[in-house]
Amino acid sequence: MSTTTPSIITIFTIILSLLLSSSLSQTLSSSSSSSSYNDEEPKSYIVHVSKLDKPSIFSSHLDWYTSALQSLPAHLSLLSHPREVIIYTYNHVIHGFAARLTHSQASYLRSFPGILSILPQRIHQIQTTQTPSFLGLTENSGLWPDSKYGSDIIIGVLDTGIWPESQSFNDSGLTNPVPKKWKGVCDTAPDFPNTSCNKKIIGARSYYKGIEAQIGQKLNETRDPKSPRDTLGHGTHTASTAAGSVVKNAGFYEYGVGDAKGIATKARIAIYKVCWSYGCNGVDVIAGMDQAVADGVDVVSMSLGPNGLAVSYDEDSFAIAAFGAVEKGVLVSASAMNSGPGPSTAVNIAPWFLTVGASTIDREFPCIVSLGDGRNFSGVSLYSGKSLEKTDLVFAGDIGNQFCVAGELNSTQAKGKIVLCSPGDIVSQGNAVKIAGGVGLIGGIPIEHGDGLTAGSPMIPGATVNFNNGLSIYGYIKSQKKPVASIVFRGTVTGSSLSAPKVASFSSRGPNHITPEILKPDIIAPGVNILAAWTGAAGPSKFEFDERRVKFNIISGTSMACPHVSGIAAMLRKAHPKWTPAAIKSALMTTTYNSDKAGKQITDLATRNISNPFQHGAGHVDPNNALNPGLVYDIQPSDYEAFLCSIGYNPRQISLFVKDRKVDCGLNKLAAGPGDLNYPSFSVVFKSSSGSVIKYKRVVTNVGRLPVATYRVKVNSPPSVKISVSPRILVFALRNQKLSYEVTFTSLRKNDSNTAKMEFGAIEWISVVHGTVRSPITVVWPAPSAIPSTTNLISSF
Repeated sequence: MSTTTPSIITIFTIILSLLLSSSLSQTLSSSSSSSSYNDEEPKSYIVHVSKLDKPSIFSSHLDWYTSALQSLPAHLSLLSHPREVIIYTYNHVIHGFAARLTHSQASYLRSFPGILSILPQRIHQIQTTQTPSFLGLTENSGLWPDSKYGSDIIIGVLDTGIWPESQSFNDSGLTNPVPKKWKGVCDTAPDFPNTSCNKKIIGARSYYKGIEAQIGQKLNETRDPKSPRDTLGHGTHTASTAAGSVVKNAGFYEYGVGDAKGIATKARIAIYKVCWSYGCNGVDVIAGMDQAVADGVDVVSMSLGPNGLAVSYDEDSFAIAAFGAVEKGVLVSASAMNSGPGPSTAVNIAPWFLTVGASTIDREFPCIVSLGDGRNFSGVSLYSGKSLEKTDLVFAGDIGNQFCVAGELNSTQAKGKIVLCSPGDIVSQGNAVKIAGGVGLIGGIPIEHGDGLTAGSPMIPGATVNFNNGLSIYGYIKSQKKPVASIVFRGTVTGSSLSAPKVASFSSRGPNHITPEILKPDIIAPGVNILAAWTGAAGPSKFEFDERRVKFNIISGTSMACPHVSGIAAMLRKAHPKWTPAAIKSALMTTTYNSDKAGKQITDLATRNISNPFQHGAGHVDPNNALNPGLVYDIQPSDYEAFLCSIGYNPRQISLFVKDRKVDCGLNKLAAGPGDLNYPSFSVVFKSSSGSVIKYKRVVTNVGRLPVATYRVKVNSPPSVKISVSPRILVFALRNQKLSYEVTFTSLRKNDSNTAKMEFGAIEWISVVHGTVRSPITVVWPAPSAIPSTTNLISSF
């Protein structure tokens, strides 16, 4: 860059500022609303500034900030000197300043070059991992106090073990003794003494015989100790999410700092270590679940699942074991897995599972990638350190390997530069760039993931951008003789202005390819950028080269969504001890919401379009609303037996699930097929088009606070379906009274189409006193010989 360039930029900045000032002045002078300004009260704003854009005429950033404030037009001028208006300047976590400004002053400053964002400062209560507040859980009313925070409910966590020294598992707030129903033990070992268990961690076991048989050798106990101790981090993260105690001033470096707490803070944890560095062997998982039920857990939280497509229920050992758990009154919450955004990628899809997909929350960790031509691109990052000023930029494919594989980048060409890498793991790629002498990196995500960015924690300055932005940066590199870029980290941004929740692009989706008449996933819950406790034996990434150690980590996955729902289910069990697992599941499903914080329909990050029930199930979990659902769709074990009969299972297959007696399918079979199961959602599959008719029956139980209740039906029919409900009014006279209704679905689609089609709707039972009980509807017309796409499958728990 020539020595004259800074002055050109400075002149351009000044001219642009004057033009913007003149334009705004004319606009405001022609307005008759000047009195509104006089009524404005100054408020605190945080002004995020691009450090690299500071004009050279200013000796410091503070001088730049004060100059910007002094340049406000007369009608917006400050009442005090700028240095008195500026509250703080920020140089580390974010770059910019905080100031007392009016709404109009802030609006004007947004037009200044170098100003990235101006956010009104809100009065924040002590933050948790953010999800409890995002979910509406408060200490004053609702599910938390009504359930006594899940007091004495036992959550069995099947995972990689636990790091007992984490403050998330302190029992100082638990005054009651261990519940008398608990029959489990705390397996001790040299690295897991008996002090590892307390009133919070009331039991811990490990299961490794299956994995040793699979790998054909003994586990390396340096990496995989044969004790309940977690050396991988995943189990500690999920357990603390479900039922972690309060930990003050927790965070991942400077990100997400606040009071960390789990969902059911007074529930007890029983840990079953069934997963190892090699994976989770089904033999070990089933042993863990079997013991958990015997030990007396109330909820099983299972953030794991089979690789690839779900297999038939009779070939799915997890489904079989979960059936046995539910049969004994234990709710099994399971992740839908991270194989999205392709269709039919959800696993753990048997109807007795509570299958959980992932959503975003109203907290982000943004950064800005600024190119030498002035363009800025939004990204995300958890890099802990200073922003990276204007630096030479190179594409990894031009210096050895486009995916930034360690040892395959030319160190001469990478030295001192930012490297643009094709989609991959940003931590691993950052290590490769660091080895080659690079000083920063920009990573991408696959094109099918749309805007589904998840924050990574590279060990050198790094940003993750979406595919299109990565492509634009690549084009810039190819068009310039000397491309340059900077990366500016903006810390933690929280607020209701964010359009959350959204469906995570990685979250596995339906349709259910085993029984399409059962909608899966069931619900979505927070699973993107979740802060929770971490192991002290491994870094925040999964790589051995990562020598960092943290007490809390931020990671993403349906594995993170599952324990949120497990904690909520535990509190519902405490609040309603007589409810069956199906009743709890129904309460969670029929009380969800389908709008984001801005009041718009929930969108899918992968497609950028409005999401549908195959992506979000019944909707986003709403804990407080689930406390009083009004009606529930209850299901007894015998109903699941009828379901197995309806899908054509023979006595041998059914005996896998029903172990103590024979089932006569001649006497116990759903009349209209598997879709006739008393499920809280409807999934209709028309085998032909026009005139096809399908009828389903449902039974609802009155669990409202008042025994007398009247519900009227509201039907939101898909465009190509006529739906009739009989009766249209349900009148209850007693608590726990059951009433039935029938739904008739008639296809209106023409017979001249050979293409698959899907449409969506809902049935709502509305009570003036008890609110709305909503069941989503999916309708599918399969194409002849249609085979669901199975692309983009990944294996991770």
